[in-house]
Amino acid sequence: MLKRSFDILASGAGLLILLPLLGLIALAVKVDSRGPVLFRQERVGRNGTAFRICKFRTMHATSSASGSQLTVGEDPRITRVGRTLRRYKLDELPQLLNVLSGDMSLVGPRPEVPRYVRTWDDETKAIVLSVRPGLTDLASIQFRNESMLLAASDDPEKKYIEEIVPTKNKLAVRYIEQQSLWLDIKIILRTLAAILR
Repeated sequence: MLKRSFDILASGAGLLILLPLLGLIALAVKVDSRGPVLFRQERVGRNGTAFRICKFRTMHATSSASGSQLTVGEDPRITRVGRTLRRYKLDELPQLLNVLSGDMSLVGPRPEVPRYVRTWDDETKAIVLSVRPGLTDLASIQFRNESMLLAASDDPEKKYIEEIVPTKNKLAVRYIEQQSLWLDIKIILRTLAAILR
């Protein structure tokens, strides 16, 4: 209950404070390339319930809804503005709406697409999907340069499924076992510090 109250207050305040910035980003996305300002994609949420995550569009409209669901290195699908948004994680800001609506939390395991959730074992699904997915988590900090790690692999999807996903899920389980409001605040501060660095 305390966590949900914190999510509502923080996401609501964040949306109000960031409104001018959100407007500027929306304008930049619209001017930079054709297509909608926002990108929505199906993700797996709490208890396995599907929801549509909301981001600023960072890829060309003709490619963002098709092709690989992984972003690898200097992906040619990414727009000029999109590259900057991804670098500073600004494309994630519309997910404050997902937090406000209750689909997500500020802190929790990052929501995965159904395709990769199907590769998890039943025990992992039961634990990781027992909580609301988050805007940030320990894995977001550790794998901040995930696309570059994938770019260094001969088979990015294999590396993602066999190496990165299991590590992310271990961090998610650790978070769920230890979760508290204070831990959430520490993860938020660590995320902001990582972005600023």
